[in-house]
Amino acid sequence: MIILNAIFPIFSLLFLGNLLKHFKITNEAFLKTSDKLVYFIFFPVMLFWKIGSSAPDKGAGLNLCLASIMAVVIVYLLSLLAIRLFHISSFQAGSFSQACYRFNTYIGMAVVMTALGESGVRYFGILIGFVIPIINVLAVSTLIWHSGKKASCGQNARYLLKALVSNPLILGCIAGILFSRSQACFPVFIDNTFSLMTAVTMPLALISIGGSLTLSGLKHNTKISLIASMLKILVLPVMGFFLLKAFYVTGTPFKAGMIFFTLPTSTAIYVLSAQLNSDTQLASAAIMLSTLLSFISLSAALLI
Repeated sequence: MIILNAIFPIFSLLFLGNLLKHFKITNEAFLKTSDKLVYFIFFPVMLFWKIGSSAPDKGAGLNLCLASIMAVVIVYLLSLLAIRLFHISSFQAGSFSQACYRFNTYIGMAVVMTALGESGVRYFGILIGFVIPIINVLAVSTLIWHSGKKASCGQNARYLLKALVSNPLILGCIAGILFSRSQACFPVFIDNTFSLMTAVTMPLALISIGGSLTLSGLKHNTKISLIASMLKILVLPVMGFFLLKAFYVTGTPFKAGMIFFTLPTSTAIYVLSAQLNSDTQLASAAIMLSTLLSFISLSAALLI
């Protein structure tokens, strides 16, 4: 029953988003605008509010983050190995590698909210605040390496630094952690304002994701996107499970970690691939395939 209660609403909204786009009720302009609203305003505010209004944890969050970062780095290294083993071209390498470990933050938060409630949201928020910078460094470094663009180490470092310090999700998480540790509380009128603002976040995000999903590119990239999806929703969860156990992560943090490991790949890999001269069709195929297969991986995570 937990699978039906936690996952059905998420995939229903994804399907609704796809239907709305198919029947031209929404369009590219709407999706781009809603993405910007969610990414720059609603989701960072939600992270700040949810984390900031929670009590500080007693170390479980740190162990969760360490185990998750280790799992992501291991799978990243495996993706580099797969690039060589399966003779993946430089044009596809950056998109492929990203698809193996980048995660869909919005779907993750939606599942955590429905399955774990407020305590789960806090742990998941802290986790993504620590993991996103690491993932951005890995993704951008690999894309630049395989893009063929000649740039100095200083230029690459500035690009990475700009990507990190300007990321609103990271800023929202950091601000929430600092506010939480100050032991202050939100006044009722501020609390109510944040509640109204963030109520739209997850439905809008999921409808936008659903509208961006397409089978375009899957036909010509089935093998490579399947390899990437297996690394993302099979190898990463298995690796993550054992690392969470090794770091003695239990209870809600453990469940939040397993949901994190079993998420589909992020739609952001398409944008970053386009910016840094990598295969956007492969990125699109990997997003679509991993999203479909994540119903199985997320179901397994909720049953553990």
